[in-house]
Amino acid sequence: MTKFEEEFKALTSWDWINVDLIQQILTRFGNWHSDEEFQELLDKYSNLNDHYEKEVIRSSKLESQLISREKQVIELREADKAQGKEIIQLKSQLQQQALPVVPECVAEFISKVKKADNNLTFAFNSKFDECPAKYWKEAIVWRLNHPEEFARAWLDGYTVEKPKLFYLENKITGMYLSSDGKEFYEHHKIHGFKFTQSEIDSMETGSYEQIEVVE
Repeated sequence: MTKFEEEFKALTSWDWINVDLIQQILTRFGNWHSDEEFQELLDKYSNLNDHYEKEVIRSSKLESQLISREKQVIELREADKAQGKEIIQLKSQLQQQALPVVPECVAEFISKVKKADNNLTFAFNSKFDECPAKYWKEAIVWRLNHPEEFARAWLDGYTVEKPKLFYLENKITGMYLSSDGKEFYEHHKIHGFKFTQSEIDSMETGSYEQIEVVE
C-alpha cells in the first residue's frame, strides 16, 4: 500500500465524509495520480455523499410518517373508547326506557320464584293457593291481566312501580285516619297516615273517602 493510500485511508476512515474534505484530500495527493484516477475518486465519493444525504432525508421522512401514524392510532383508540362509553350509556338508557313497569308485588313474586331456581313456565303456571303470601295472589292477578309485560319483566328486567298512596278522610268529622302500627285513630291531615290501595282493600272503610296523596 502506497503512502497516499495509507494517508487517504486514515483520513477517510469515518462513515461519512463531505465533498469539500474529499477535494482537499485529492488536491493534496493529486500529483500522485492521473487526472482520470482523480476524477474517478471524486465521482465515487461524491456519489456516496449524495446517497448518504438522500438516505438521511428519506429516514427523516419515514420517522415523521411513523410519528404521525402513531398519533393517529392513539387518537383513534381514544375516540373508540369515548364512542364505546356513549354506546353503553345509550343502551342502558334505552333499556331503562323500554323495561316494563310492574307493581311491587310482581317484583317480589319474580324475585322469589327465580331465587327458588324456577323458570318462566313455572311462573305462568303458578296458582293462587300455592303460596300463602299476599304478594303471590296479587302478582298472579296482575300476571293474568298483563301476560306480555310479565314475560318481558321476567326475561329483560323491570322497574318497580311506585304504589299510589291515599289519605282516608272521615266524611262526617273531616278528620283523617292514622295509625301507630297497633291501633287506628283520627287526626288532622298533616298527621294523616298514608295507605296503599291493597291496605285499604283489606280494611272496612265505609265512612272514609280515599284522597290520593300528591307528592
